[in-house]
Amino acid sequence: MAQTIALVDDDRNILTSISMALEAEGYSVNTYADGDEALNGLAQTPVDLAVLDIKMPRMDGMELLGKLRKSSRIPVIFLTSKDDEIDEVLGLRMGADDYITKPFSQRLLIERIRAILRRSEVGLEPAEGDTAMIQRGDLVMDPNRHLCTWRDEEVTLTVTEFLILEALAQRPGHVKSRDQLMDAAYGENIYVDDRTIDSHIKRLRKKFREVDNEFGQIETLYGIGYRYKDA
Repeated sequence: MAQTIALVDDDRNILTSISMALEAEGYSVNTYADGDEALNGLAQTPVDLAVLDIKMPRMDGMELLGKLRKSSRIPVIFLTSKDDEIDEVLGLRMGADDYITKPFSQRLLIERIRAILRRSEVGLEPAEGDTAMIQRGDLVMDPNRHLCTWRDEEVTLTVTEFLILEALAQRPGHVKSRDQLMDAAYGENIYVDDRTIDSHIKRLRKKFREVDNEFGQIETLYGIGYRYKDA
């Protein structure tokens, strides 16, 4: 069955051209001209991934993402203008999985979509003999169910956040550089800059501190990277 992408942008030319490109790659595409229309549409017709423009009338991409995250873990890619660095970082902290700066090539967007969907599918069917559960003190991660708990309370993570935390928690005490975390979360052929990883780390810490304000397991080693603290 074809995977379905929601494309939300107030620019009709973008909706048309990207829809055609995605459909040529075998995806099914639902298009929406603003956030309000998309929120109603996504409630009725769930999709596998959403591409959201940040600047839209009626309801912008930030507000739409905030509303979606109340009930959905759907992977989200933001489309931003090149001058919206603050929006990019804020969007990642709110729970977006990735962003692409306009103008962009359709091929780049398709590769990012393909990478995120591939990551989303990892673990849905456990490999034979696979013991993927990770337990590090109060942290329990089950990649097969995309489930993360801290002190028996669920912490809702995006696909990207889950993969970054998993990479850190697999080897407590070992430092992971930003490049290594990029590879774990995005794949070796996808490049993102350092602040993208930093924003995801900040979001992870925030989510865990909402459950436990003493949480401090993710340590920063300035100029080097991050590590998950030994219990």
